[in-house]
Amino acid sequence: MEQFQKEKEELDKGCRECKRKLAECQKKMKELEVADQESGKGELERLQAEAQQLKNEEKSWENKLEELRKKEKNMPWNVDTLSKDGFSKSVFNVKPEEKEETEEQKEKKHKTFVERNEKQIKHFGMLRRWDDSQKYLSDNPHLVCEETANYLVIWCIDLEVEEKHALMEQVAHQTIVMQFILELAKSLKVDPRACFRQFFTKIKTADQQYMEGFNDELEAFKERVRGRAKVRIEKAMKEYEEEERQKRLGPGGLDPVEVYESLPPELQKCFDVKDVQMLQDTISKMDPTEAKYHMQRCIDSGLWVPNAKTAEGAEKGGDGAEAVYEEIKKESGDEEKGNP
Repeated sequence: MEQFQKEKEELDKGCRECKRKLAECQKKMKELEVADQESGKGELERLQAEAQQLKNEEKSWENKLEELRKKEKNMPWNVDTLSKDGFSKSVFNVKPEEKEETEEQKEKKHKTFVERNEKQIKHFGMLRRWDDSQKYLSDNPHLVCEETANYLVIWCIDLEVEEKHALMEQVAHQTIVMQFILELAKSLKVDPRACFRQFFTKIKTADQQYMEGFNDELEAFKERVRGRAKVRIEKAMKEYEEEERQKRLGPGGLDPVEVYESLPPELQKCFDVKDVQMLQDTISKMDPTEAKYHMQRCIDSGLWVPNAKTAEGAEKGGDGAEAVYEEIKKESGDEEKGNP
């Protein structure tokens, strides 16, 4: 049985290495294709040939792994096959085929799971040592599932939005632990609860390459979390600004801030000092068409509220800006003549 396990690990390692080389090769091919340089044509052809060879090798590795899995399924059950060093007894075996769930079913399942287990999930997210994590999952094997991983991802984004950066990084570590366990289960085609101990055994005695893979994925995940948090914050700010803008809208549906910023500097100054006399003088000196345009926008935004007499005239069918302009012009003319 020990020899069988060793062979399986070697095949896993060979398959991962082949996939890594293929990914690197495809990345180089893509860079050359984007560059589209004639000088790189020969190199591109070489990489294409290498990629094809690696695909063939990858298929060969996967076939060998599949054959080994079939042998494992057909092995007789005895002490050697049921008991392994470093593993405690498990009642779970090969994961049965499941029907694809709808999005509605997934959402309902996730909501129900979180309602029942939120406190336990958060406890797992705060653990730091490998041994503590393994023991907690051994005591609570129902937590080893997609729902836990999804909750931890959302929690990480929430923490980053709240600017609790150190706590986010702690929970992110546990998120990647859970995701690695789920990926291991997929590769072995078993229930995740049946292989989480295997993950901890592997990570605690891992070679440098495996640990680098774990840490690289952890750093990449934290960057994705920061990106998602930034997008969420920007969206919330836009929604808040739009709500505030809607509250500011005047009777004509215009934003007083936007209208003010569009006014000529001399008119802005009148509103800054709240001087009606200055406004009358400024309007009287402006081109009539331009003056009416700006005054109408001021009325529609609520930046300027006409007096009762002027407003009444506008309501009876007159142009609001026209009435205001004429009123201001009249008042200004009376003052120049010395009339009260």
